[in-house]
Amino acid sequence: MSLINTQVKPFKAQAYQTGKFFEVTEQSLMGKWSVLMFYPADFTFVCPTELEDLADLHPEFAKLGVNVYGVSTDTHFAHKAWADTSPAIKKVQYALIGDPTGTLTRNFDVMIEEAGLALRGTFVINPEGQIKLCEIHDNGIGRDATELLRKVKAAQYTYNHPGEVCPAKWKEGDATLKPSLDLVGKI
Repeated sequence: MSLINTQVKPFKAQAYQTGKFFEVTEQSLMGKWSVLMFYPADFTFVCPTELEDLADLHPEFAKLGVNVYGVSTDTHFAHKAWADTSPAIKKVQYALIGDPTGTLTRNFDVMIEEAGLALRGTFVINPEGQIKLCEIHDNGIGRDATELLRKVKAAQYTYNHPGEVCPAKWKEGDATLKPSLDLVGKI
């Protein structure tokens, strides 16, 4: 069963962000757009490149009112230690959620049970707590924050413009489509 358009399940976890620890729950995601980016583990190879890429674009996500969360099965203490030692992770200004119990990772169907690690999963959640985008892939494939930003903008556009859809490669300001019988066979 797809997670698309389902409600985020209850969870409670500890997060680290710019020198502070705090609790995050499903209620923390309500009322704003959120991105949850699951990754396998701190102190690894592809993960810091992804988190740094997202850190570079974090101001753009913030302008859109999007809260960004990195999530792994490490603890929030490990996230702090990683930020203290890695030049790439020092750039991260968004929250890193620790999920050592795997509750959140299992809620989003990205747990690799035999390893206790997460697959690379990206989820965009609307202000009502509904999952609007779900991308899960092999851990050897790094993600691109620019493409994620484009998809967030498309999700926000369709949310704010019911009845319109964004075609392939849509970018902010491009034309959208209004599905109707008149369009059938004309695209």
